[in-house]
Amino acid sequence: MPQTVIQLYREDNGDVPVELWLDHLEQRTPKAWAKCIDAILELERLGHEARRPLADALRDGIYELRTRHQHINYRLLYFFNGQNLVVLSHGITKKDKVPAGEINRAIKRRKLVEENASLHIAIWEN
Repeated sequence: MPQTVIQLYREDNGDVPVELWLDHLEQRTPKAWAKCIDAILELERLGHEARRPLADALRDGIYELRTRHQHINYRLLYFFNGQNLVVLSHGITKKDKVPAGEINRAIKRRKLVEENASLHIAIWEN
């Protein structure tokens, strides 16, 4: 199985939401940040084969990368952009289900990537 390439969604202004979220998390909760990085590396290794408890399908082609630290659930929403390409949309913390608004945000970002990948893709450097 070829390794999956991790990409990051980039806003029109150049901001990369996942990088901003991870940077903030690293400063605030380094152990949770490390768990998120480990989960991304595992997703890179497994790609479409990632299953619970690591990953789960939400709806409309949006998935969640799942980790937990001290009773807090950390989620990275993502979608596939080709056979072995994953785009991380953004990260959230949650208590219950992933809010519909967060899934809708990832869906909108997927559509923007489909329309103009060169504008909306940043390469993840681990």
